[in-house]
Amino acid sequence: MFDEENNGTTMTARRFADMLRQRGHQVRVVSIGESGKDKFGVPEAHYKLVTRISHKQGFCFATPDEKVFRKAFKGADIIHFFLPFPFERKAAKIARQMGIPTSAAFHLQPENITYNIHCEKVELLSIGCYRLAHRYFYKDFNHIHCPSKFIAGELRKNGYKQKLYVISNGVDEEFRPMEVEKVTDPEKFNILMIGRLSYEKKQDILLKAVERSKYADKIQVYLAGHGPCEKALRKQGETMKNPPIFGFYTKEELIRLINSCDLYVHAAYIESEAIACMEAFACGLVPVISNSPKSATVQFALDDRSLFEADNPDDLARKIDYWIENPEMKAIMSTKYAMQGNTYRVSESVKQAELMFNDAINDFKENGGYGR
Repeated sequence: MFDEENNGTTMTARRFADMLRQRGHQVRVVSIGESGKDKFGVPEAHYKLVTRISHKQGFCFATPDEKVFRKAFKGADIIHFFLPFPFERKAAKIARQMGIPTSAAFHLQPENITYNIHCEKVELLSIGCYRLAHRYFYKDFNHIHCPSKFIAGELRKNGYKQKLYVISNGVDEEFRPMEVEKVTDPEKFNILMIGRLSYEKKQDILLKAVERSKYADKIQVYLAGHGPCEKALRKQGETMKNPPIFGFYTKEELIRLINSCDLYVHAAYIESEAIACMEAFACGLVPVISNSPKSATVQFALDDRSLFEADNPDDLARKIDYWIENPEMKAIMSTKYAMQGNTYRVSESVKQAELMFNDAINDFKENGGYGR
């Protein structure tokens, strides 16, 4: 998965690796794909039913390989893990056998799983997933990276007693306000939403809201991403006055598109942070964000005008109409959001990650052992 930027976790891993190398560290990666310089490739693992579902979400499982692990880990000061699956569990076991300090990240919300199997209303299932992840994997780590205070709070509620480090996944320096040749229709009010086209991301709520807007004939929606709900969303969009435009973009294309749009909507019900939303407001695009109790993205709203009631297209339509009717205020808030974006740069996140790694290494030297 490391070779393809098709989800937030992979993007974070790639950016952190690049930035750590720029700061003088040697970084080796063990992941699905071809081997190369400081890259140790392993085959994909296939599991009945699970693989089919995960592929629709742009996700693959890796096959554990002890020989590869030992070769990659030799001489390492610390091993950091991004996900809690059999591949990572076996790798962590090898790291412990080799006496190498470890740390882990919590990027996969259990609600991402429960939503995609349509069990989102079964709260006990989500709680069970948090606790299963701890028992299966995270109990063996003393230092855990959380991309938001929200995730750290969820872990505390579910019995995680380790040292939790709240470190943003961060935004690349390239995402900033800039003059570009517009790729959108200047006669339209262009609304962007970025993210996997899946059930929990709630792009359907945005489309419903636009249909209910007073300015429906003026609005053009851009949905950047791909995923299992694309067919249904295209079907839903057929009845709109301006059907949504779908696309999957390179970084350069996305920066240009963000800087060409007029408003950003983040309707997702489940988010551990939301890199996409951060990239948008870092470019000065004012966001309107779902106030879902299961989303960390709420933290980015500078006031209530950038929030709407989760799963409520009528409320979202009202917020969209407000921003259409108040361009002067939108310009003021655009500057404020761009300034906020500068506080979430990936360069600063990596510096904080270095402190976490140093803590893990020093704690291991002083106390030895793993987990608590």
